[in-house]
Formats: sequence, C-alpha cells, structure tokens
Amino acid sequence: MWRPTDPDCDWLTKVAIAHRGLHDVQNGVVENSLLAAEAAIEHDYAIEVDVQLSSDGEAMVFHDHSLDRLTNETGSIHDFKAADLSEISYANGSGTIPTLMQLLELVAGRVGLVVEVKSQWSGNTDLVRRTAQCLASYAGHVAVMSFDPVQVGWLAHEAPDIIRGMVADGATQDDYPWLPLSTRLSLREFRHLDVTQPNFLSLDKHWLPCPVSRMFRKTRTPMICWTIRSEQEASDALRWCDQITFEGYAPKAMV
Repeated sequence: MWRPTDPDCDWLTKVAIAHRGLHDVQNGVVENSLLAAEAAIEHDYAIEVDVQLSSDGEAMVFHDHSLDRLTNETGSIHDFKAADLSEISYANGSGTIPTLMQLLELVAGRVGLVVEVKSQWSGNTDLVRRTAQCLASYAGHVAVMSFDPVQVGWLAHEAPDIIRGMVADGATQDDYPWLPLSTRLSLREFRHLDVTQPNFLSLDKHWLPCPVSRMFRKTRTPMICWTIRSEQEASDALRWCDQITFEGYAPKAMV
C-alpha cells in the first residue's frame, strides 16, 4: 500500500515555476529554449520543461510531438536524430532545439528544475530512462514528472532517488480520446498509487479542488498547479495547492 514519503521537496514550493521557462515569443524567447531558461534564472524562478525522444534515443527539450508549431520543419520529433534536431531553428525566435544535457549544463543548479516526460502512451520507457541517465550526475534540485503512470512507475522502481511526480487533470474523453474509460478513471482516481508512489503532484488549475487534491492535502504531499496566467488565478489556485506553474506574467513573491 502506498504511503507518502518525505524527500527533500521543499524547493518545489519555495518559488514560482516558469512554465517551459520564462518565454516571451514577442521578443524572440521561445518556450523550452535555452533563452527561456536563462531568463527564468535571471529572475530567480524555478523552471519547468518538457522532454521528447529523438529517433536515436536522446532527450530533447521540446513540448510537442510535432515540429510544425514551433519550427519551420514538419513531422514528428521522434523521426529526427538528436544532431539534426539540434540544427533546427525556431520559427519565431532565437536558438535551436536543445538536448536535456545542454539544459542541465546551462542551469547548473542555479534554480530548481522540473522535467516533464512526454509520453506516447505506448508503454515505452526509453525517454524516462534517458532522462534518468542525464540526471545521474546532476547536482542541482531537480524533479521528474509525467501524466503517464508507466513513466512515473519506472522512476519509482528503477530510479527511486529522483524526486518524481504525477501530472494530472480530470482525464476527460476530450483530453484523452485514445484512452478507454477504465484507464481514464484510473488516472482521475489515482488507482496507480502503489506503482507510481509520487513525491508530489502537478494538477490542472481547472481541476481544483478535487477528491485527489483533498486526499493529498491531508498527507502534506507537495502540490503545484498549472498553468497560471494572472495574480487572480494564482490567488485562487493557492487556496488548494502549494505553488504555481505560470506563464504570461510576473508573479509576486510568496510570503
């Protein structure tokens, strides 16, 4: 039976977390770019980023499965080798797609880092495995999370020293049309707890409060939420969680 653990998660709730870095596309700073990470560091925010898997097994810092939205290339990021992805420029900003190792070298422990492992929901764990390999020698505050219990369960079993979290929402059919009802109910009700054993949660602001948030509140498990875009949204969310993941404005320091 799962019981909450108490790793060193205090840093997760001390400062606001910049969603995909402190990006500002109007000024050429693209989400999940090294420039966005550097901007967050300059403002002493923690950083949340996403990783996707290249065709040759590298963890690339990128949110979408497709290259179309953010670059001038088309197609799936999973069809390109890391070296080729590292040469692809953003369509509306400076820089190219970085590897997770490049991001770690830039951050170098200056602020906390939250890495979301994106999933194709196929049961493949190559990306979370590569992420753990990259983090093996990293000395800064870092946590890894995913919507997919398979990825978080792998961390619990194979890399238990890495702080791990579940990202979650209401798991509606609109959000997960490819998943059967039984799986969506399992996600919504956290039936995977014995496998995932999360150290923290990252919850959709629209889902707060919910039975899961109330349950974890009682266990004092750290909870962050996404994605906050104003002080009013932050104020509302912090009634139910411990810290915000934000974009599009500059949060005030928490007292």
